[in-house]
Amino acid sequence: MEFSLTHPVFVSLLLYFLYLLFRPMFLTKALNLPPSPPLSLPIIGHLYLFKKPLHQSLAKISHKYGQILLLQFGSRPVLVVSSPAAAEECFTKNDVVFANRPRLLAGKHLGYGFTSLVWSPYGDNWRNLRRIATVEMLAAHRVQMFAYVRQDEIRHLVRRLLKGDGESEDGYRVVDMKSAFFETMANVMMSTIGGKRYYDDVSGNSEERFMRFKEIVTETFALSGATNIGDFVPISRWIGMDKMENKLRALQVKRDNFMQDLIEEHRKIKSEKQENSTLIDVLLSLQENDPQNYKDEIIRGMMQVMLTAGTDTSASTMEWAMSLLLNNPNALIKTQAEIDHQIGHSRPVDDSDLPHLPYLQAVIKETLRLYPVGPMLVPHESSTGCTVGGYRVPSETMLLVNAWAIQRDPKVWEDPMKFKPERFFDLEGKKEGAFVMMPFGYGRRGCPGENMALRVVGLVLASLIQCFEWTRLDREMVDMAEVSGLSMPKAQPLIARCRPRAATYEHYVFTLF
Repeated sequence: MEFSLTHPVFVSLLLYFLYLLFRPMFLTKALNLPPSPPLSLPIIGHLYLFKKPLHQSLAKISHKYGQILLLQFGSRPVLVVSSPAAAEECFTKNDVVFANRPRLLAGKHLGYGFTSLVWSPYGDNWRNLRRIATVEMLAAHRVQMFAYVRQDEIRHLVRRLLKGDGESEDGYRVVDMKSAFFETMANVMMSTIGGKRYYDDVSGNSEERFMRFKEIVTETFALSGATNIGDFVPISRWIGMDKMENKLRALQVKRDNFMQDLIEEHRKIKSEKQENSTLIDVLLSLQENDPQNYKDEIIRGMMQVMLTAGTDTSASTMEWAMSLLLNNPNALIKTQAEIDHQIGHSRPVDDSDLPHLPYLQAVIKETLRLYPVGPMLVPHESSTGCTVGGYRVPSETMLLVNAWAIQRDPKVWEDPMKFKPERFFDLEGKKEGAFVMMPFGYGRRGCPGENMALRVVGLVLASLIQCFEWTRLDREMVDMAEVSGLSMPKAQPLIARCRPRAATYEHYVFTLF
C-alpha cells in the first residue's frame, strides 16, 4: 500500500504535532498569560528543558524568553520570576494571593500533612505558628537570652583551632572548615533548643548522638532540595517510578523520634527547675497554659524547622564567606583591620560589636548576594487569579522567585560576578534595595529567623578573623563550584590554613581555658 504525504494518518499526526508546538503560543496571546517556551510536551510539559542546578537552568530560560515566565512542570503551572520589579509585585500587591504553599510531597511528610510553619497554607493555623515563632522563639529578647550559647560555642571553636594537630614550621594548621562550621552551628542550635551540645571533639560519647543529628539534617536538605518527579507527574507514583515518598516517610520517623526524645527528657526534668533555660522549656511552659495551641506535634514541628533552617544554611554561608575572603585577600585584610580598630585584641567580639563592623556586614551581604542559601526561594502558590507585570496568572500556580538570578543581574548590579562588599555602602537607604536582595525571602512568608542567622554568622566570622591569620591551602584559588541542593552547598568542602595571631593569642587565649 502506498503512503503519501496526503495520507490521513500522516496529516493527523502532522496537525497534532503542530497543535502541540503552537498551542502554548495561542493560549498565551488569547488569555494574556506570561510568555512561555513554545514546546510543552504531553505529560512532562517543560521539564525536558531543565538541567541541574535548577536556578541556573531557569536563569538561562528566563534570559531567552523573559523575566516573567509561565512554565509547565508536568501537571503544574509555574510562574518563574527573575526581576526585582516582578518580585516586588508578587510580595507587596499580591502578597496575600501568593501566601500559600504548593502541596508537595515534602510538605505532606516532613510538614505534618501541610500543618507546619513552612508548609501550612495561609490561614489561622499558619498565623498561630508564625506568632509562636516570632514572639516566643525568635523575638529580639529570646535571641539575646541565648547570647551565652553563641559565645560558648565560639570559644569552643577557637579552642579547637588553637589545639589542632598538624602544625607546620610556619605555625599554620590545616582545618576542614565545612565540618568546623557545621559542628559549631549544630551545637548552637541544639544548645538553644535542647540545652546540650551535640558534638564535642574531646568526648567520644557524643559521636553517635552527633552523627544521628547530622544524618537527619543532611537527609532533610537532600530530600527537600531534590527534584521529585512525583510532585509534577503523578502517574510516575502510580506506576512505581517514584521512590522519593518512601524516603520522606522514613526520614520523618527519624526526625519525630529525635525531637520527641528531647521533649520527654525536658518534660521529666522541668518540674525540678524554675527557669526556662531552653526553647523546649519555653514551649512546654506555654503548653501547660494552652495545650490546644502547643501540642507535642506543634512543638516537634517548630523545633524541626529551627534545626533544618538554622544549621546547614548558616554553616554554608560561613563557608562561602571564608572562601570568598581567601580568594580576595585585600577584603580579608580590610575586615581584620576593622575588627582590630573597633575591638582590639584584649577581648572577644560580642553581639553589641556587630553594628560597629560595617565592612564585615557588607562581606556577609555580598556573600548572600553571590551564594544565597536559598537560590530559589521557598515556593509559593496563588490562591486566586492575579496579575503580575500586566500578565494574568491563574489560581493554583506555583511561584518560583529566582533570587540567584536577580542578585546576579547585570541590569541591577555593576560587575555582578565580582566580589565587592563596598557596593553595599552605596545601596544603604535606597528603596529598591529590598527587592534586589532577598536571601531570606520577603513578605508574610519571609524567614522569621533572619536576625538570629545574621548575628551568629557575624559573630563566628568576626571571632575567627580576630583570632587567626588565614591563607589558602595552596597557591590555587579556592574552588567556588556549587552542587545542587536546597542550600546550594559548595562542590568541594573548604580546607584552609590558620595560625594564631600573636597579639590576640597573648591577651585572649587565656580566657578560653
